[in-house]
Amino acid sequence: MIVGLIAIALGGGAVIALAAWAGWAAIGAELFVAGWVVAPASLIMLVQLYLSAVAWRMSVGAARPKVGRYFRIRLIREAVNGMLPVAQLGGNLVGIRLLTQRGVPGPLAGAGTTLDVTIEVVTQFLFTAIGFAALASTDVGAGQAWVRWSLVIMAAIAVAFVLAQRAGLLRIVEALMRPLRLVVPGITMESVRGLHEELMRLHRDWRALLGAGTLHLAAWLLGVVETWLALGAIGQAHGVVEAVVIESLGMAARSVGFAVPGALGIQEAGFVLASGLFGMPVDNAVTLSMIKRARELLICTAGLVMWQWAEGRRVLTSRNFKSD
Repeated sequence: MIVGLIAIALGGGAVIALAAWAGWAAIGAELFVAGWVVAPASLIMLVQLYLSAVAWRMSVGAARPKVGRYFRIRLIREAVNGMLPVAQLGGNLVGIRLLTQRGVPGPLAGAGTTLDVTIEVVTQFLFTAIGFAALASTDVGAGQAWVRWSLVIMAAIAVAFVLAQRAGLLRIVEALMRPLRLVVPGITMESVRGLHEELMRLHRDWRALLGAGTLHLAAWLLGVVETWLALGAIGQAHGVVEAVVIESLGMAARSVGFAVPGALGIQEAGFVLASGLFGMPVDNAVTLSMIKRARELLICTAGLVMWQWAEGRRVLTSRNFKSD
């Protein structure tokens, strides 16, 4: 928790410093003009989360709960990972816990969520590869060695993640059951026993893997529409190719900064670097990131409220049951 708070302080300081360097007045004026785009950007993010929820349900492979419940839990999962100092792990644990409360067996919920995260990582690599391919097609990126090396590194990470699972990564989780119970109260040995076997079974369902992968990739690509709209709103009427490059590289930077809540400072730096490839001023890039943060703040705040409401209602129901 202390490390997370320090990361928030450092990341927030980096955002403030970057905004001050770019010019508060310029960023404020651009946000005032482009503020209308936060609404459609929020709608796009909700559609992305819905597609991700359907993909998650396909990865788990359970008939219940229904898609609407998965969507709400996926929103909560995103909110916890995006706004709390949990290094992109806490939201997944909360999601697993909420699934088990709704009848999904613990090993299946854990293995399915692990598979869902894996597919999301792999499809982000594909999305980033599309961005690099788009960049290579321009005068800016043609022949750049760092483009090729970035792809190699991302591919190595994705392959290593998949191989680690097949080698028994979840067996380590089972072995670490006791310390894990200190972090996630209420988790039992039965909820994690057999995680590896469940994951390997899910890996063999190629139809579900392909369907979930398609949905996750579609969700990543929807972000291009958001970026294209935002760029137009701030007076940077770039084409689709530029929007693909900026969105893919900006989101890649955010993923690299997973240990910092909300990737504070790292997301902004990613958009500054990606936008700078096409000659965009720093203030425009920071404004683009602020638009994304505004819609994220709206949706993730709602997600945290939903989470607290669900937990509070569960506690009250449990107390009433005991009193009866």
